[in-house]
Amino acid sequence: MSTPADGTSTPSLGLPMAVPAPHLPARVRIHEVGPRDGLQNEKATVPTQVKAEFIRRLAGAGLRTIEATSFVHPKWVPQLADAEQLFPQVSDLPVDLPVLVPNERGLDRALALGATRVAVFASATESFAKANLNRTVDEALAMFEPVVRRAKDEGAHVRGYLSMCFGDPWEGPVAVHQVVRVCRALRDMGCDELSLGDTIGVATPGHVRELLAALNEAGVPTGVLGVHFHDTYGQALANTLAALQHGVTTVDASAGGLGGCPYARSATGNLATEDLVWMLRGLGIDTGVDLDRLVATSAWMAGQLGRPSPSRTLRALSHKEQ
Repeated sequence: MSTPADGTSTPSLGLPMAVPAPHLPARVRIHEVGPRDGLQNEKATVPTQVKAEFIRRLAGAGLRTIEATSFVHPKWVPQLADAEQLFPQVSDLPVDLPVLVPNERGLDRALALGATRVAVFASATESFAKANLNRTVDEALAMFEPVVRRAKDEGAHVRGYLSMCFGDPWEGPVAVHQVVRVCRALRDMGCDELSLGDTIGVATPGHVRELLAALNEAGVPTGVLGVHFHDTYGQALANTLAALQHGVTTVDASAGGLGGCPYARSATGNLATEDLVWMLRGLGIDTGVDLDRLVATSAWMAGQLGRPSPSRTLRALSHKEQ
């Protein structure tokens, strides 16, 4: 749909027109992070029932991987203190519902509720490891090793997040070899998938290509890599396209552009899922996502939060005032 001057909705007239480009994947899996990474950064705590409805609406829009919550100690992320109450309300959905588990206690809590996909959260830099986990990079990796091993023993799929892959607010530029080292460590301990995080949004396409090539040279295949871009400097879609050209087929995004990082003040919103779907649709790349239903879901969530969404596509297509 589109929005004329009178505020009513009109058909989108088949836009965007699909014009495929060479050397791009036929299908991309969107790893939706709005319910976890998005809502954990909200100042106000969103009611559990609203979170559950958000996840259900995202599933209804065709998203098949929706990161539901985080089993962290409520003291550190009070916005997600209701993980035990939320997960059973959505576990019947026919979608993958990964959850964040920072340590063995978090893993215990997740497994007790039947979670089959979990994620650990590492850092490429010492400063962020200290701020986020109160550990050095190597100490954090040592903490994650038994978590990953036990999760794999239980038959769970494990994702390894890696923050500050392209720049750090305290340390500045992050050397590619530094990122590769931690990625190799996560992969070697058993992570099935790695998500490369541009936590403060400073990546540019050349840097993205360089890191992906270096990871391949170090024995980390493209097929296990996902990308997680923030749009601080308006580069998230350009960086995503660079990753797609390299062969990446998993892209993290957040409905309505929700999110940031509570431990890095310069981290603004995630790449908006609507903006990603619009670009992929224009490139003729299948996502399985119904854009109109996604836009309606994000507009609804913006209303629950009482503020407009930063997603340009949502604002362009929504018939409501944002």
